[in-house]
Amino acid sequence: MAVRVSDVPEAKRYEARVDGESKVAGVAQYIRTAELVAFVHTEVSPEYEGRGVGAALARTALDEARAAHLLVLATCPFIAGWIARHPEYQDLVYQAHSRVSD
Repeated sequence: MAVRVSDVPEAKRYEARVDGESKVAGVAQYIRTAELVAFVHTEVSPEYEGRGVGAALARTALDEARAAHLLVLATCPFIAGWIARHPEYQDLVYQAHSRVSD
């Protein structure tokens, strides 16, 4: 099974399609700024679950974030969990820095 993932900026999401089908098998929605991309929701259609669609979405989205020199804020539990299981993507994770006043 071949999964093709495309960024659809006008919809603010990545879309995955399987084996050249026109039907969207899964999506990863995001909010992008000049410095970071926040992944807010990932969903895979039930008939494609467990077939690598979510992993393809995560890998493509994170690879493109790296290529664009963007940090990643993973509010989506799927993307956050995927990063936790793939330490090679830990360097992309946005770390909030707060200042403490005296």
